[in-house]
Amino acid sequence: MKIPRSISGAVLAKKLEKSVYTITRQSGSHIRLTSQLSEEHPITIPRHDPLKVGTLSSILNAVAEHFLTTKEEIAKDIF
Repeated sequence: MKIPRSISGAVLAKKLEKSVYTITRQSGSHIRLTSQLSEEHPITIPRHDPLKVGTLSSILNAVAEHFLTTKEEIAKDIF
């Protein structure tokens, strides 16, 4: 699956919140999400519109690494 090119940080945070993350805080233009499954896993998402492709890819890689899966599986699940 191809990663969307025009997704904002706020939309990505909402999509991750629907899966297993919860928004724990927002400081300025960055949103902090934390997952409590297996162990605590915090990620920070910039609230930019749109996110740069490399930033989005890095966030998806971090989520995939935590859940021991691939970036493509994570993208398919949330998009």
